[in-house]
Amino acid sequence: MPVRTPCPIALSAAERVRLKKMTYGHKTEHRLRVRAQVVLHAARGRSNTPIDREAGLHLDTVRRWRGRFAQRDLPGLKDASAKHVFWIVDNGSSHRGKKATDRLTTAFSAVVFAGLTVLIALIGLSVVNVPMLTKMGVAAAGTVAIAVLIALTMIPALLGYAGRKVKPAGEKSKLLGGGRGAKKADRPNMGTRWASFVVRRPVAVLLLGVVGLGAAAIPANSLELGLGDDGSQPTSTTQRRAYDLLSEGFGPGFNGPLMIVVDAKDSDSPKGAVAKVTDEIKGLKHVTTVTPATYNKSRDTATITVIPDSKPSSTTTEDLVHSIRDTSAGIKADTGATALVIGTTAMNIDFSQKLNDALIPYLALVVGLAFLLLILVFRSILVPLKAALGFLLSVLAALGAVVAVFQWGWLSSLFNVEQTGPIMSMMPIFMVGVVFGLAMDYEVFLVTRMREAYVHGETPSQAVVTGFKHGARVVTAAAVIMIAVFSGFIGSSESMIKMVGFALAIAVFFDAFIVRMAIVPAVLALLGKRAWWLPTWLDRALPNMDVEGEGLKTLDEDALKDADPHEDRELVRA
Repeated sequence: MPVRTPCPIALSAAERVRLKKMTYGHKTEHRLRVRAQVVLHAARGRSNTPIDREAGLHLDTVRRWRGRFAQRDLPGLKDASAKHVFWIVDNGSSHRGKKATDRLTTAFSAVVFAGLTVLIALIGLSVVNVPMLTKMGVAAAGTVAIAVLIALTMIPALLGYAGRKVKPAGEKSKLLGGGRGAKKADRPNMGTRWASFVVRRPVAVLLLGVVGLGAAAIPANSLELGLGDDGSQPTSTTQRRAYDLLSEGFGPGFNGPLMIVVDAKDSDSPKGAVAKVTDEIKGLKHVTTVTPATYNKSRDTATITVIPDSKPSSTTTEDLVHSIRDTSAGIKADTGATALVIGTTAMNIDFSQKLNDALIPYLALVVGLAFLLLILVFRSILVPLKAALGFLLSVLAALGAVVAVFQWGWLSSLFNVEQTGPIMSMMPIFMVGVVFGLAMDYEVFLVTRMREAYVHGETPSQAVVTGFKHGARVVTAAAVIMIAVFSGFIGSSESMIKMVGFALAIAVFFDAFIVRMAIVPAVLALLGKRAWWLPTWLDRALPNMDVEGEGLKTLDEDALKDADPHEDRELVRA
């Protein structure tokens, strides 16, 4: 057995600074520093040199002390907001040392990019050009930005203050539920078991998920958009009782009359032009009553009230408004007078049409920008494409579920839906903005771990399992919280609030548990290495975001390799 005699070990200035940072604050700082000096020699490829043998430390001993010293590094961290904090604490308490540093790098990168996708979706609401949605989107985006900053600054500071009191389940005291992790150390968690199942049967899982969501999306073909009126209120309210009384006494259209303004200033015979407008409207279908014209003082402008035979939110009333506007074009050509449709009913129809027309451009903008961002994150074409298509599938399925419940009346008694009718026109675009940010969060949290494992040498199937082992519980917890929050609005007596809560809850359920937890791993398992393919020219053109933290590892290794062995040496007595 070698004799452990004191021995001077030479270190460069850079190595001394690094040692001070690594050992500062430890009670055994001096002994750790001496042992770490030998570890640094081992890291630079001189682990079994005469210096080490003179110090009485063979290669195995060096490795043993290197492992013990690495375990004394600060804990790693992970993510932000409710799900981001789960991400940080989960990784911080599960890893130590160099592995914790790697988790820290990946987690912070995931937080930043997940936050960017949410900001894109929320700020993108401004393209709809509706002031209310723009204000809501900007305010929500500011909240998300603050949550990301907190996750990157305050959460690490709080966990650093707590130190090693934040531990995984296996290291906790029995009073706090400790020992469970230790007893089940050899047993894979639920995420690992589920991912292994999906990897073994990817085709069956993929077909089941796609067919199920496709079936749920079928009712979306009958989607009718509109703004609710008093007829959608609960029967216990005074608004609904008054609405029903007017409908019974004067017809359903009396609750939503249309006002026609005839501008005959450019007409040779203003009175004749107004009469022609009145006659044309009386000849249209679904018109119950047309009141006599009311003129202004100059007798060149008149108003006409039209009572439809259908309720304000019906598609029949919407068709009547379009018919009146189409008739106005011919009247202007014949008489020079212009007929305009105004009133609450016409305004609601125009507002719904504007939101409906903006939905596709909005989807194209946010999905396109997120697609480019995910290409930077994952260095792949197929992975971002799969993420975007999966999101669209979950949105269509959610819209189908909303149509089935609130428009067709399926399970209406279960959700206490008293009156069916058109879907609130603002709901689809609002749902897309909120759910898109959540969906991309879940995608980034899961797939960054898969990407990291794949880059570090695991096979594609093993990388999928590794990603689920560490990320599935975070995504599950975050999704369950969001579903619970949104489901709380289903109990509201307001049909619009109930509809929005149901839509968001079912959309998060579809996206988190069917798309991200089933379809995504199945697709990655089927694609194998092709999932991470990126054209060479595009790989060179794109900046390297280094989500896996490889750049930090390379920088650390290069710093040790490039250190001058004869520069600024200091003799330390061991």
